[in-house]
Amino acid sequence: MKPIHPTYDQLVGLPAYAEQPVPVAFEDVNGHLNVRHYTGIASEGLDESLVELGIPQNWPAADGHACFSAEHHLTYLTELRTGDRMSARVRLLGRSQRAAHALVYLLDDTHQQLSYVMEEVFLHILMDTRRTAPWPDDVAANLDKRIAEDADLPWAAATSGCLALR
Repeated sequence: MKPIHPTYDQLVGLPAYAEQPVPVAFEDVNGHLNVRHYTGIASEGLDESLVELGIPQNWPAADGHACFSAEHHLTYLTELRTGDRMSARVRLLGRSQRAAHALVYLLDDTHQQLSYVMEEVFLHILMDTRRTAPWPDDVAANLDKRIAEDADLPWAAATSGCLALR
């Protein structure tokens, strides 16, 4: 059964990240945003959303911690074309001792529609060993708070069913 994704109107209430127009340089021969850029922009949005949870973008250099992507499931719903305004919205689904599960929605703000969904599992890494490690206590508490807030959203989180925390 196909997941029922939230509507634009439901998603637009979440904080916006990676807000920008689709640049000409990101267009492919089909006249729309190239597939590699959907994932890159969604990833930027996720990274921006984690800053307020104690995961700065300079975390590897500043503190020796990092987040590495482990798995993705990508769903393309509508095309984004050059000049369209877009933004990323993030919903955290859960976490384990060393990982977290998120949905990142890429919105076409010009046409007020959901364009793309990236489901991701990402890992906490210690850079000196380049191995997974438990989340720092402050980050774990912040993740738990955001996960609880997102669980209270009035719409279901439609996942692929193929990704899960272990």
